[in-house]
Amino acid sequence: MIETIEQLEALYGTPKASSLVKVTNRITAEYGAYIKAAPFVALSTVGPEGLDCTPRGDNGQVVFIEDDQTLSLPDWRGNNRIDSLRNVVRDPRVSLMFLVPGSTTVIRVNGQGRISASPELLRRFAKSGKAPRSVLLISINEIYFQCARAVMRAGLWDGAAAPELPTADDILSSMTNGEVGGTEYDKNLARTG
Repeated sequence: MIETIEQLEALYGTPKASSLVKVTNRITAEYGAYIKAAPFVALSTVGPEGLDCTPRGDNGQVVFIEDDQTLSLPDWRGNNRIDSLRNVVRDPRVSLMFLVPGSTTVIRVNGQGRISASPELLRRFAKSGKAPRSVLLISINEIYFQCARAVMRAGLWDGAAAPELPTADDILSSMTNGEVGGTEYDKNLARTG
């Protein structure tokens, strides 16, 4: 087993210059272009109960640039578990991973989050007469692009059909002996998108 940093570094060696110079603490024009194009981001947080990673997506830009060191992520209607938001209240560390369909480049952000329910901020993000419940504001500690190999190997954008998988209804019905779930769950999900 690898148990020390020295053992780990001996196994992997040192990173190349390109892996180090790509890191900055502010949004450059190039990184900003990816953020503006991304309809999907994975948000990771940490709290007393452990880690949380949640998908966030929209029918367009999902995270917005406030200034060169601050991002905003509107929190739209969901399942109301608020695991990530609970974590941010207790531990502000957050990590974002942006994906743009068709691009193999992944943009990563590590920073500090805080939650705002300012009416002015909520109104700014309103769509079709509906405002988000809150907005997660992220102060950037570091931003960088990730090597494209993982997305390329996974073939995320190669157009392959998804395999036959259980639906959310199937999972809920199985876990609760049919007490929670039913076809209504899947129907409601399809209606609300």
